[in-house]
This record gives sequence, structure tokens and C-alpha cells, in this order.
Amino acid sequence: MIDLHTHSSFSDGSDPPAQLALKARELGLRALSLTDHDTTASHEEMAEACARLDLELVPGVEISLLDPAFPRRGPDGDETPRAIHVLAYYLPLEPAHPVQQLLARLRDDRAQRNTRLAARLRELGFERLTLDDVAGRADNPAGVGRPHFAAAMFDLHPEIVGPRSPENWSRLFTDWLGTGGRAYVPKTTLTLADALTAAEGSRTVLSVAHPLLNYLPDHTPALVEREMPPILASLRARGVRGVEAYYGGTSAATRSLMVKLARDAGMIPTGGSDYHGLFKSDVSLGLGHSGDLRVPDEVLDEIKAAR
Repeated sequence: MIDLHTHSSFSDGSDPPAQLALKARELGLRALSLTDHDTTASHEEMAEACARLDLELVPGVEISLLDPAFPRRGPDGDETPRAIHVLAYYLPLEPAHPVQQLLARLRDDRAQRNTRLAARLRELGFERLTLDDVAGRADNPAGVGRPHFAAAMFDLHPEIVGPRSPENWSRLFTDWLGTGGRAYVPKTTLTLADALTAAEGSRTVLSVAHPLLNYLPDHTPALVEREMPPILASLRARGVRGVEAYYGGTSAATRSLMVKLARDAGMIPTGGSDYHGLFKSDVSLGLGHSGDLRVPDEVLDEIKAAR
């Protein structure tokens, strides 16, 4: 069993890399990819821990991008480029490489977004929330993200968002921090084409993370079967090799359907739990939200062969 989508305290997860590696070993995982958002700063610490535990580590990152090929239509009819997340496996780690330069630009963009988000939340009544307080909740200052804002909102203003619970956590993102939320501030300005260009010649394998969350308004089988094939065909034609068909947040039936559609499109059905530790306490490492996720070992072999 493998898990190719996890997060540590270097971005928006709660577990330090060494603790995450130990949990993976105790669970019996063969291989793991630490895919922190827009950064590989956690890689060295994770690599050391995995080497001690005889756990195979797949260098990875989750990148925030825009896909103008499938714009999102707002209530007023206006179209904006669609925000998506892309997993990059076996990416170069040298700071001067174009992939790392792209990640640096995204981190700068994130820092600017966080400043605007803190100001926006104070305007909306979260008067005790400061960016310094939010940043203090992250191990890596460059990895401050919306879960750190959410934790501060629960701690500092429970009278607005209610007590912290899995239900209220999800509701907070829907009502406040997620796309369409009252405090939502867009982050990225770089596109999928930018990432594909940066990765050229590097043997990096790109896979779209949680594609249904990225591209569809709901996950009914009829809609997935109708809408996903042209999306996958477009992604494959542009150079994306994989799609996260074995996603920890979907049902077994949906995963089976997405694996079939990925195969039909000539793509690798990658997979992972999207583990964030305490920040998503209902998602288990390796096992996903429902506890029945099993990403086949062969998926990693296919990724290696595609390099």
C-alpha cells in the first residue's frame, strides 16, 4: 500500500515530517510522497526519517495553478480561470531549477494573499486575528495557509464560527475561506502551462490532484461520466500524465469510476489520502476519509516508468 498525497507541518498539515514517516511505517506503507503546498522545504527532514525507517520516499509537491482551458463561471456569468491543484512527483530539488523558481513565485504570491486575507477577516469582525498569530501556528513561515487561519479563527473568535469540530471546520471553509466564501482571496496567477514548461526535460511526472473537486460542481456518477472524459483528454494532450483517481475524499464507487476514466484517457490513476493530520482529523493516513482507500503499489511503478 502507498500514499502519494500527504502534508506536513511545513505547509498545512499538523505532523512534522519525522512523525509522519513514523506513522506511515507503523501503518505498513511501502512508499510515501510528502506533497506540501508549493514547497519542498520539508524534503531533507523527510528523507532522513524515511531512510531510518526503510520507507521509500517519492519527492513531491502540490502546486496551486490556474487552468484557463476550463474557466469557472460566476453567478453573474463572468468567466475566470479555474483554480486547480497539481501533484508533481520526482521534481528537481535544486533551487535554480525552473520548477523550484516557479514554486518560489507561488510562495511569494501566497504571502501576499495571506496579508490580504488577514486584513479582510478583520474587516469582517475577526478583530483579534493578526497575521503574526496565524504565522506562529506554522512550523515553516513560508507554508502558512488557510488551515492556520482556520485554527486562529476557532481559537480567537468562537463566537463567530462556533466550537471547533469536523463539521464546523468544513463549514468554516465553505462559508469563509473557500472559493465563494465571505473572506475568500484568490492566490495563484501561474497556470498549468507555466508548470508544464518549467518541468520540461526534468523527468517530473504531473498528476492533477482531486480532479472532481477541481473541475465539477458535484460528483454524481452521471455528471462524472459525461464531463470528465473531455477534461482528462485535454489534460493528457497538454502533457499531464496522471490524475488522482484513487482520492481519499471520494467513495469506493467514485474511485472505481475515476480509475476507469483515467485508463480510458491513457493516464496514470495516481492516488493518496490528502492527509493533513489534526487539520483534517476525519482523514486517515493511507486510508482516506472513509477508511477503505487502498492505492495499489503498481501505481508507483507506472509513475516511475513514465519519467
